[in-house]
This record gives sequence, C-alpha cells and structure tokens, in this order.
Amino acid sequence: MNFISNIWNLIKGPLLIIFVLHLSCGQEKAMKNFSEKYAELREDMVRRQIIARGVRDPLVIKAMRSVPRHLFVPEDQAPYAYRDEPRPIGKGQTISQPYIVAFMTEQLRIKSTDKVLEIGTGSGYQAAILAQIVDSVFTIEIIPELAEQAEKVLRSLGYNNVEVIQGDGYNGWPSRAPFDAIIVTAAPPKIPPLLLEQLKIGGRMVLPVGEFVQELVVVSKDEDGIAMENVLPVRFVPMTGKVQEN
Repeated sequence: MNFISNIWNLIKGPLLIIFVLHLSCGQEKAMKNFSEKYAELREDMVRRQIIARGVRDPLVIKAMRSVPRHLFVPEDQAPYAYRDEPRPIGKGQTISQPYIVAFMTEQLRIKSTDKVLEIGTGSGYQAAILAQIVDSVFTIEIIPELAEQAEKVLRSLGYNNVEVIQGDGYNGWPSRAPFDAIIVTAAPPKIPPLLLEQLKIGGRMVLPVGEFVQELVVVSKDEDGIAMENVLPVRFVPMTGKVQEN
C-alpha cells in the first residue's frame, strides 16, 4: 500500500495541473465564443439598425461598433441587448433603443476636443458612446443605485474620461460648465433654462421634450440666440426631481 500511495503522491500533482489547465482552456474557449457571438450581434445591430436608417457619422458608427452594449444591462437582459428596442435596467428605467442612441449622438455633431454633459446616466451606455468620441463626459443620474452601477461598469471598461455623479440634473452641472454639447435622456415638459445657459456659444443640445406627446428637439446656440428644431417623435421616461416642481 505504501508503494501505491507513493506512486499516487508522485502523479496526483501533475494530474491536477493537467486537469486545471484543461478546465482553464475550456473556460477560455467558452468566453471567446461568448465574446465573438456578441461581436456578431453588435455588428448586425450597426448594419441593420444604425447605418441602414441613415446614420452616417463615422465616429458614431465606430463607437456603436466598439461599446459592448450587453455589459450595460442586467445579466438576464444581455442576450437581448442588441435588439431594436429599449431594454429594462431596473428602477423603472431603460437603456434606449440603439438607433436612438446613435441618432441623438450624431445630432450633437461632437468632436474629439469637446466636453459633453449628459443628464440621465441610466446604464452608462450613452456616456460610453460619447466617451469614445470626445475628450470628457460629465453625467448626472438621479437614482443612486443606477449611478453607482453605471460608474462601476464604466470604470471596469476603462472609460476614465467619464465623471459620474448622483444628483438631480435639472440644474445641470454649473461647476463644470460651459459645455460644447448637452444630451438629455429623460423627458422634461419643457427645456430646463439652466441647461441652455450652460451650453457654449456654437454648441448643441439634444433632448426629448413633452409629457404625453414627446418630440426630440435639437437646440443650437449662437451669438444671435437659440434655435430649436423638432426632429423626431419619441417616447422617453419622464425627467424626475426638481423639474416636477416647476
């Protein structure tokens, strides 16, 4: 028995190493297949939902191809993340339809040196898309749990040019103003005046406006004042917080 025991002691270490390596290789292969599957879904999303509907900005298209949308939704929603629809992210909120994210981003006409304010961080996905294009993104989320989760995901993916705070975005972010562009991802009944003040001359703001009937509005600001254009009927969750007091 001692002989057998000694033999077993000699071989069990290498056997264990082989087993662990085999298991590790199997896990790596599964993860690679998993990643490749989502990459295929993301490419299909860009071709069918974004480019086919008229989005042309190469920076926007590149960002939509790059950001792993499935990592910004709850785990049970990941298989559906690239569908042509919004998806629930908890707390009664949603991640916007991919086309709407791309369309709104394109309407901002942003460039690499820009500083952008986002009102309504949600999942953090829109902030990640912006971060692929601009110098810095400042984003405000009113729901603490969503702000915390979005910051965690953004940091884990290396988006160090995004600053997330929890708070009411109705008054914007005065200490970081002015902004080259502002995007709002929840619908106020009318445009918050302080957001207009914090928009630079030459800047643009995109936001849904309305209650029962909403329109996506593009605001342009120049030396002569403010110009507004309704570009698309939409349906967003309503803005909450101070806006409801006005």
